[in-house]
Amino acid sequence: MEKCVLIVHGGAWAIPDNRIDGSLEGVEIAAREGWKQLMQGASAVTAVQTAVNSLEDNPVFDAGYGSVLTDSGEVEMDALIMDGKAMRSGAVGAVSCVKNPVDLARHVMENTDHTLLVGKGAERQAILAGLEIVEPESLVTPEGREEWETYKQYKSAVSSLFSGRDKEKAKEPEPGIGHDTVGCVALDAKGNIACATSTGGITGKMPGRVGDTPLVGAGGYADNQVGGVSTTGHGESITKACLAYTAVINMEQGMSPSDAGKKALEGMMSKVGGAGGLIIINKSGEWTAEFSTERMAWAAIKENTLYSGIHPGQIKENNL
Repeated sequence: MEKCVLIVHGGAWAIPDNRIDGSLEGVEIAAREGWKQLMQGASAVTAVQTAVNSLEDNPVFDAGYGSVLTDSGEVEMDALIMDGKAMRSGAVGAVSCVKNPVDLARHVMENTDHTLLVGKGAERQAILAGLEIVEPESLVTPEGREEWETYKQYKSAVSSLFSGRDKEKAKEPEPGIGHDTVGCVALDAKGNIACATSTGGITGKMPGRVGDTPLVGAGGYADNQVGGVSTTGHGESITKACLAYTAVINMEQGMSPSDAGKKALEGMMSKVGGAGGLIIINKSGEWTAEFSTERMAWAAIKENTLYSGIHPGQIKENNL
């Protein structure tokens, strides 16, 4: 199990001070849950699914329970999972009643001939697969409702929550409000790489809006021959920049994960003006967490050491 590596993120955005502890604790718990799977011999796919399940069940994050609301006050979630061994992927978009969207994404990958299902068609598959179905209202927290009241204008939410560290924000977010996409990348004992990403989107989005998260090459990418990536941030910018795939191509050209991630983020900012973050593991087990927003909660485990951070340049280390 020495080669195993796992890293998770809880979103790159203007995380307020009173959410720092909860965000760090959440990503550390999720990393431990995914790591347990790897130590028991599970595949990278199962490990990333398990870690993202933990994040989806945590209301601190914008995925599953804790998802944000559209401009009409409804829940619409997206998720992606990708297996780097055979380049298989599954994704869902604009689902409202599935407790853990990443579980449905894996079902799409393993039990259908498709890579992406949306809306009612995706929800029908969830029912057929026997996945847990819930009332959409049960996924909304009081904080999510408050966030919706604060950011009913889509552009305001983007400029407030996803500004880069070097750009002046149009408006400071209210204390304690806002959250973002979650994700995980893992390398298992057999050398297989997988990624998973899940989100409730961005507050005040138009009904039917699907962002980067469920799109291969944008929200995530995994290729055993190179590495795996999960992204977070302003979805439209990430989609335009194909952020995950760009980072993988950078590594394929010889860059380290850190350099590949930084260059991909810099390119996105210069070309489309978008900020975000990503987590990366290459085929050799090197990993990184890079972001251009004010903060990003992340946690990684390698060789029984837990690393985590939320501020630029911060890396905490603890033995498991």
